[in-house]
Amino acid sequence: MQTVETLNEGLKRAYTLTITAKDIDSKVDVELKRLAPQMKMPGFRPGKVPANLVRKMHGPALAQDALNAAIQEGVQTLVAEKQLRPAMQPSVELVDGYDVGKDATVKVEMEVLPQVPAPAIDSLKLERLTVPVADDAVTEQLQKFADQQKKWDDAAEGYEAKMGDLVTVDFVGKTSDGVAFDGGTGTDMGVELGAGRLIPGFEDQLVGIKTGEERTLNVTFPEEYQEKSLAGQPATFDITVKSVKTAGESVIDEDLAKNLGLESLEQLTGLLKGQIEQEHNGLTRTHMKRKLLDQLAEGHDFEVPPSMVEAEFQQIWSQLQHEATHEADPEAAMAEMEGERDDYRKIAERRVRLGLLLSEIGQANGVEVSQQEMQRLIAQAAQQYPAEQRQQFMQYVQQEPMAAAQLRAPLYEDKVVDFLFEKAEITDRDATREELEAAIESEDGFASGTHVHDHDNHKPKKAGKKAKAEAVTDEAAPAEGAAAEGEAAPAKKAAKKKAAPVEAETAVTESSPVAAENAEGTEAADVPVKKPRAKKAKTEEA
Repeated sequence: MQTVETLNEGLKRAYTLTITAKDIDSKVDVELKRLAPQMKMPGFRPGKVPANLVRKMHGPALAQDALNAAIQEGVQTLVAEKQLRPAMQPSVELVDGYDVGKDATVKVEMEVLPQVPAPAIDSLKLERLTVPVADDAVTEQLQKFADQQKKWDDAAEGYEAKMGDLVTVDFVGKTSDGVAFDGGTGTDMGVELGAGRLIPGFEDQLVGIKTGEERTLNVTFPEEYQEKSLAGQPATFDITVKSVKTAGESVIDEDLAKNLGLESLEQLTGLLKGQIEQEHNGLTRTHMKRKLLDQLAEGHDFEVPPSMVEAEFQQIWSQLQHEATHEADPEAAMAEMEGERDDYRKIAERRVRLGLLLSEIGQANGVEVSQQEMQRLIAQAAQQYPAEQRQQFMQYVQQEPMAAAQLRAPLYEDKVVDFLFEKAEITDRDATREELEAAIESEDGFASGTHVHDHDNHKPKKAGKKAKAEAVTDEAAPAEGAAAEGEAAPAKKAAKKKAAPVEAETAVTESSPVAAENAEGTEAADVPVKKPRAKKAKTEEA
């Protein structure tokens, strides 16, 4: 094989490979020797078909297969000999087709990873905001559990419902022209007045109602309502009251814990305190991570492969488009996005640069994801699939380096960040949860780009709406296995759901118009090579 470099500009490389007819023929001969003993043909005993006859019948197909194998080997050899680190899959194109018995010319193009300067990690300084678990925070959570466990007593005959009572109703929803709409009918639905789980005006109009009473409620669906045909439209609900119940006293005691399957109130209190502490620790880590990555980004500036930036940008943009479809005015949201396209491209570039920095730091300091950790990641990911598909998924990940790299990248990244936390000079400062959340959400925290694998979102510096801040997750491009195309996609965050007219704890399905939703560095041997694109294929198809 002959190799000629045709482009060496920045991170772009291009080569012409000439694969000789002799090399291709030698591979065909090897394949003929393997296949001939297995061939069956009328007039010949099994295994006795002459090799030249097999070549005559299947020569073009065998030559094409041999060519593809030779190209694959040629690209791998090129990457190894030139010590290249492809950023993405190399582009491979067969020039002027291929004639059997002649040399083949192949054009190979790629972008390579940059030489990342040794990251400066000895002068990192971070502030760790810690939030002690206050007793009143635990008490508040206990009270919520107690409220959920409160008992309901039947109201006296003739009692008029008040805020805080539980009213059970049958209902039929109709449009303004009196036609019942799909999913607008339900029975035995419990409505806690004042809970705010229903569309505006629904609960308020039940105040003063009695058991057995019938009433028609006039409401207007919210503009952002999930069922577009009802959004912003007036409607009526014909209500029949089945019962009215009053709330008993919410008591925080041993029975509360036992009703939750625990042994004691002390155990419940301890679990709640641990949960709140875990939430605080997560917020603290998110804040530290942002500040850490801001320091890394500010201290390092180097060229990154445009193909990686484009891939990262497309992932961000796809998610933004998905988020825009859930906005009250999708067209306006899309228009705002278009005005900030350049900002998001800068975000993508920063993500890629941070990913390469973290990869360099990890490799230089022996950070690894163990085989045991990898097996645990695969097993956890497999749980997202039906039981009958889990084994197939696990086999796929084990056989596909890119799929494995995609799973490994977030954990590898976190391990590098933990290593940097150990190297940094950290000062502690007590803060309230509100102060910590404000620090995370502050404009300063977002000003210079995005960060790594926190489940907090990012916005461009110019974006003013909170919805924009929730559009893209903080994440860097893959910190490991950079040649894996499409790897380490931004972690998606569930879109915040809008208030709906009735609560989920009813027989109404979630698809119903009245269903409730809560308001609230690659090694050479691993380089994947696409099959060559032939401009003028002259051989028969295999």
